Amino acid sequence: MGDKELTPLLPHGEKVEVVGDAIVTNDGSICAINVDDYRAVSLSIEQAEKFYDPMGKIGSFRFTNRKKMAPLPFEGSGAMGDRNVMISTPCGLPEADHLIVFLVAGEKATKDVNERRSDMEEFMVDFIPRAKKAMACSA
Repeated sequence: MGDKELTPLLPHGEKVEVVGDAIVTNDGSICAINVDDYRAVSLSIEQAEKFYDPMGKIGSFRFTNRKKMAPLPFEGSGAMGDRNVMISTPCGLPEADHLIVFLVAGEKATKDVNERRSDMEEFMVDFIPRAKKAMACSA
C-alpha cells in the first residue's frame, strides 16, 4: 500500500495493528488496520466473474450519500459514500474477470466528510493499479 495515501485515513495514535489477510492474495482478501484498538480502515478485494456496478441498486445499502466517482484513471467504475468506496475494475483472469475493491474508513481520521472523501479517493486511485499488478491481472 502507498503509505503516503493511507496515512490521512489513520487517526493519530500509539499502536498500529494490521488484522486479517495480506492485502492481495489470489482469491481475494480482507484486511483491517487498527489504531489503538480502533478500526481505522478496512479493505476487501473480491474476485468476480463479471462486472458489478458500484452504483447499482443491489449495493446501495452500503453507502451514505452515494455518488458516482469521476472518471477513474484506469478502466472500471466506482461509487463513494461518506465513509466508503467501492470500485469494480477488469482483471482479465479466468478465475477473476473483475475485481471488486471495497474500502471503509473510520471517522476519527477527519470529521470533515469532503476531506475524508478526497483522502479515500486518493488512496483507492493509488491502490487499485498496485492490487491488479500483484494479482497478475491482464486487463
